Amino acid sequence: MPFNKLTFKSGIVSDITPYSNEGGFVDCDKIRFRLGFPEKIGGWVKQSLNTFQGSARRIFNWVALDGSDLLGIGTHLKYYIEEGQVFNDITPIRSTTGAGDITFAASNGSTTITVTDPAHGANENDFVTFSGASSLGGNITATILNAEFQITSLISSNAYEITSSVAANSSDTGNGGSSVVGAYQINTGLDNTVGGTGWGAGQWSGTTSGALATQLAEALDASETAIDVDSATGITAGDLILIEEELITVGTISSNTLGTGGGPSTRGSSGTDASTHADNTLVRLATGNADSANDFVGWGNAASVTVSGAQIRLWSHDNFGEDLIINARDSGIFYWDKTNGFSTRAVELSTRAGTKTSVPTIAKQILVSDQDRHLIAFGCDGLGASASATQGDGIQDPLLIRFSSQENPIDFFPTTTNTAGDLRLGGGSEFVQAVETKEQILVYTNKTLHSMRFIGPPFTFGIKELSKNITIMSSYSAIAIDDSVYWMGVDTFYLYNGQTQQLPCSVKDKVFLDLNIEERDKVHVGANTEFGEVIWFYPSASSTEIDKYVIYNYIENVWYFGTLARQAWLDRGIRSLPLATGGQYLFNHETGFDDDGSAMTAFVESAPLALGQADRFGFVNSIIPDVSFSGSTSVNPTVDFTVKARTHNGSGFTQTDDSNTAQRSATTPVEAYTNKLDLRIRGRTFALRVESTSLGTKFKLGSPQVNVVQDGRR
Repeated sequence: MPFNKLTFKSGIVSDITPYSNEGGFVDCDKIRFRLGFPEKIGGWVKQSLNTFQGSARRIFNWVALDGSDLLGIGTHLKYYIEEGQVFNDITPIRSTTGAGDITFAASNGSTTITVTDPAHGANENDFVTFSGASSLGGNITATILNAEFQITSLISSNAYEITSSVAANSSDTGNGGSSVVGAYQINTGLDNTVGGTGWGAGQWSGTTSGALATQLAEALDASETAIDVDSATGITAGDLILIEEELITVGTISSNTLGTGGGPSTRGSSGTDASTHADNTLVRLATGNADSANDFVGWGNAASVTVSGAQIRLWSHDNFGEDLIINARDSGIFYWDKTNGFSTRAVELSTRAGTKTSVPTIAKQILVSDQDRHLIAFGCDGLGASASATQGDGIQDPLLIRFSSQENPIDFFPTTTNTAGDLRLGGGSEFVQAVETKEQILVYTNKTLHSMRFIGPPFTFGIKELSKNITIMSSYSAIAIDDSVYWMGVDTFYLYNGQTQQLPCSVKDKVFLDLNIEERDKVHVGANTEFGEVIWFYPSASSTEIDKYVIYNYIENVWYFGTLARQAWLDRGIRSLPLATGGQYLFNHETGFDDDGSAMTAFVESAPLALGQADRFGFVNSIIPDVSFSGSTSVNPTVDFTVKARTHNGSGFTQTDDSNTAQRSATTPVEAYTNKLDLRIRGRTFALRVESTSLGTKFKLGSPQVNVVQDGRR
């Protein structure tokens, strides 16, 4: 029998039935299509072994006047500027205490240090840097204390806990002295979305962050009814306290003992079990007469979210000349001055030197318009009370857009002599994203698309609605490439190229039926313009973090997908390779063909092929491969050819029921000089899978030829 040439269609089609896609591909991972044929994508390596803290959701690259190549990195914990593979922390400072406002307390044998600071305003996981502290007397020296710490636990609005690098000893009885100063960084953000109030919102088990709390002053056994605590302030008889999983009704209080004389405390209240508890165990006020607004909320009861918003921490950033302006979504706007160097942090925009007027104090996104050099704040607070007010009114309007005077990012109050002003979006209920193109700024709400253009004085900018009833997945799911803008909606993809249109997608069900919509804020888009690719990274239905991607290739007009955990992406430009974040590392992409020194698994699989009459069996006995290994770094690159056969045309390849429809397969390695594969496999239909699992292997699949002998009907 003559060999049959397999000519496959470009791209992945997974949204139609297998036979409808005969001659196409249905599945792949880490594969792209170029010139109509599938090939393995480029690999990646860590830029360095240096790490940053937190999940990096946004990165931004610019060049300073002295030629410095700078990369801004916004995580849910901090903001960094990377230069020369070094991550410089420029996270703004929220507040600085006066000398002596802070005291420390340590316990013998413990690395936990209790910090007292009235009305500290911090959240769990916030960062604070101490200075001016003296030794506590033992192991906890001044050198240990005068450093940056992350808050591990909130005790109350006046106290919290940090972890020392060494355990205290019995001599650590001091309080750090009267010169201690604490510098608190801006509150950290969420790493995962909180869906609102009710069960699961806030801290697990419903404990509010401000609940009054203290510690046991000594170990407590299961039978004791007199409970010694470090401080009984704010606790009264009859209150309910929580120690680990035990609830206790407080008896008569004398000094710092709960339950003395004729009024013992009642152990194991509300159906809990009395148990032993170690010294220094946390004691929380569950319900009581004191400070009831901060009482503990019981398990299963509704609890309000105590962090600022339920959305994960997201950043927007843009350079103003060589300086950097950053915005934590639904929070403040900050400015970093390059001339001050990396030893200085970003400061609140409204505190910059110069004449300030109505500077926004909260926004959803900022950008600097390239053509006209206005700083634009989207979803921000309104004008100040008067022309002399230095800040906005502090009341966020989710549809308000305000822009500074040209070339002046701190002058926002409109006058006859400047170009500052404001606009308000007329559709939707909330601003989502703004994307700057060559000629305009596209502005998305949750339901509408608008065009914002520079029109000059006296109005400066004009805005008009382009589309109604569109959707957008997240605050970073739209991207401009040349004169076109691509974005991901909540159930489809869109393109704007002068008019708004849905983008036909051959893998739509594959993506949207396997997407964790609760973590939609993590969806982000990037471009890989070298290959004409728009990449959306998203969390699959079984994951709370980014683990998959889908690509639209606008050169080939095809789609493909795969698995890859990347939290932020930046196309090549100033730097020669695309950059991405994963974990706490920065990766260079499209370099080599491996996964940071390990073998990368890449495959492509065809739809079923009927090589003859559909009601007859065929016998595949040989294949002439058509694979190129050009560019491989391995001296012996290989791929595996797997031929899958099935008995009945309507069955799946993995079906194993009693009707004898089981998958049959034969796998054979293919090297650079493999001329022919000899097989023995029989079925009515066949699929071909080509897979690479070896180091240094680059492969391109062409048009293999297969020899099939027609067989009988049984």
